[in-house]
Amino acid sequence: MTLQIGTHTLENRLFVAPMAGVTDRPFRMLCRELGAGYAVSEMVTSRKDLWNTLKTSRRANHDGEPGPIAVQIAGTDAAMMAEAAVYNIERGAQIIDINMGCPAKKVCNKWAGSALMRDEPLALEIVQAVVDAAQPFNVPVTLKMRTGWSEDHRNAVKLARDFESAGVQMLTVHGRTREQGYKGHAEYDTIAAVKAAVRVPVVANGDIRSPEKARDVLAATGADAVMIGRAAQGRPWIFREITHFLDTGTHLAPPLVAEVRRLLLDHLVEHYALYGEFSGVRTARKHIGWYVRALPDGEAFRARMNAIEDCAGQLRAVDDYFQGLADRMDRMPAPATDEEPSGEEETACAVD
Repeated sequence: MTLQIGTHTLENRLFVAPMAGVTDRPFRMLCRELGAGYAVSEMVTSRKDLWNTLKTSRRANHDGEPGPIAVQIAGTDAAMMAEAAVYNIERGAQIIDINMGCPAKKVCNKWAGSALMRDEPLALEIVQAVVDAAQPFNVPVTLKMRTGWSEDHRNAVKLARDFESAGVQMLTVHGRTREQGYKGHAEYDTIAAVKAAVRVPVVANGDIRSPEKARDVLAATGADAVMIGRAAQGRPWIFREITHFLDTGTHLAPPLVAEVRRLLLDHLVEHYALYGEFSGVRTARKHIGWYVRALPDGEAFRARMNAIEDCAGQLRAVDDYFQGLADRMDRMPAPATDEEPSGEEETACAVD
């Protein structure tokens, strides 16, 4: 089943959630290779004084990435957000996504991210400015939000109608309030209500960690797609597993250890190329840790690997570990469906 955003036809209805420090270009491309139909960039700040920083330039790197290129922007000033949209469009963005979902204090304390849901006039002003700025380029604007600020302030349905009227062409709703952060459980009734209230595609996000959960959330909400974040950390093949289950009703066998070894080594090479030696070896540690967290001797290996200071040594250690694992088992162990994915509330979507 395909999905249309503007002139872009997405391959399927399984999306990669934007996660700062995680969904960089190498990770997005890996998820696309393994069955994701769409991937949104890490959050890019609307602050012009930060556009030339190394961090922002890496986040804006789309070299070789399959389209459509979707860039998420965050900020609190309508004019600055409009300017950020044009800046990213001129650098290859084919879809602009507005962040109104990030719950991190670092972002919300500046009244960006999900904090904007508390100021409905400002939220709508920002959306209208970005839509108007993108329209001459024929670039669609999408938006990601939460169910509301708090349990007593759930306004996603009202805002969804307003955003649709302003020209937003797709809405993603994370089934938690800002107050919840990433704690507790996502609820899907609000997402279903948003879907019933608007005509544009609606994407459901939150706690989708298994093929069965993806099926159930699609059924419960009527959503057009699901967006997966933390569950893809260390398990990017979850997208093809879900696709297979939705198509056949049966489970795909876990990947071969030899395939995961190849995928991770290739991912690391691309990661080092983007970040360089010093940052590359350090930022790769979290990815490696996610891969091995549930594997035999995974924690001991992770501790040893975190002490390695060069990319070549890290690559050799990963290669040796998975070679040894392949001698013990052919396939990766099946994940526990109730396993809580890792993800730090304060860093999952931080801007700077």
